[in-house]
Amino acid sequence: MANSPDTEKKAKNKKSQGPGVLKVMQSVAAGALGVQSNKRHEEDFGSHSPLPYIIGGLLFTALFIGTLVLVVNIVLSGQ
Repeated sequence: MANSPDTEKKAKNKKSQGPGVLKVMQSVAAGALGVQSNKRHEEDFGSHSPLPYIIGGLLFTALFIGTLVLVVNIVLSGQ
């Protein structure tokens, strides 16, 4: 059975929308931890703009550094 024109439009729109927030967060976390598969890496950067991943990486890095600073301050204040 052939796809209707509406179904094909929806499929094209979904592909052109780009990655969702959850997918970007998962990819950034997996990349930061070094556990991202080659398939997922190629999928992420093959058809989408790198901008969401760059922004996600910068936010992850800032959150990571902020968490480290907070933990060090808590530990040092307890001495």
